[in-house]
Amino acid sequence: MIFDTHAHYEDEAFDEDRDEMIRTLPDYHVGRFVNVASDWSSLEKTRRIVESYTDAFAAFGLHPDNVGELNEERVKELEEYLRLPKCVAVGEIGLDYHWNKDNREEQIYWFRRQLEVARSHRLPVIIHSRDAAQDTMNIAREENLGEIGGVIHCYAYSVEQAMEYTDMGMYLGIGGVVTFKNARRLKETVQAVPLSHLVLETDCPYLAPEPNRGSRNSSRNLRYVVRAIADLKGITAEEVEQTTWENACRMYRLQ
Repeated sequence: MIFDTHAHYEDEAFDEDRDEMIRTLPDYHVGRFVNVASDWSSLEKTRRIVESYTDAFAAFGLHPDNVGELNEERVKELEEYLRLPKCVAVGEIGLDYHWNKDNREEQIYWFRRQLEVARSHRLPVIIHSRDAAQDTMNIAREENLGEIGGVIHCYAYSVEQAMEYTDMGMYLGIGGVVTFKNARRLKETVQAVPLSHLVLETDCPYLAPEPNRGSRNSSRNLRYVVRAIADLKGITAEEVEQTTWENACRMYRLQ
C-alpha cells in the first residue's frame, strides 16, 4: 500500500468531490494519508477531515507564507491541536524566500519557534524550504533537527545537502516533480539517497506528476511517483511501496 505523507484535502480544489476522492483512495492502493495544515483557517478544516476517515492523520503548523498570522496566544491554540489523537506532526513549517523576500527574520523566528513547539510535544516536523537552502540547513544544524525528526518536504536542493539531512536521520519527501523531464537534480538525489530515507507525498492539489502534469493532483497519482523511483533505483514498484510505507509509519510513529 501507498502512504501519502503530505496532502491538502482541505483545499477548495476538493470542495466538489472531497468525500468521494478520499473514500476511493484504497482503489488506487493508497492506504493512509496525512493532511497538512498551512494557514490558520486550515487547522480546523484539517481536524474535521482527519476525524472523518480512519486512515487519515493530521499535521498542524503554519507555512512560512502565513507566519504573519501567528502570535504567542495563537501558539497556545496551535498546541491544543497538537494534542489531538490523530495529530502526527508539526507542519508545514519552514522558510520560503521565493515569494517573500522582505520578512526573512520573521520567517526564521517562527520557524525556530515552531521547532521548539514540536520538540516540546515530541512530534516530528514537516519542513517547507524554497530558495532558502543555506538558512534552512543552518537552522537544522543549530537546532539539532535530527533530535526532532521528520521530513524535508518536496526536496529540491543538492545531493550533498540531501545526504547531510539523511545523516541527521531526516527523511526526504518525493512527489510528482521526480517524473518531470527537467528534474535532473532530484533524480540524482533519489538515486543517491538510500530508499530507507525516502517517503512519498503529493502536496495535492499541487504538483501533479506526468502524465497528469498541470491538472489537479491527488493521492491517486502516487503510482506514477512509485514507478519513477523504482526505475531510478532499478528495483520493483512493490519494493518502493513497501519500504516507503514503513518509512512513513516510522517517521510519524504509527503502528
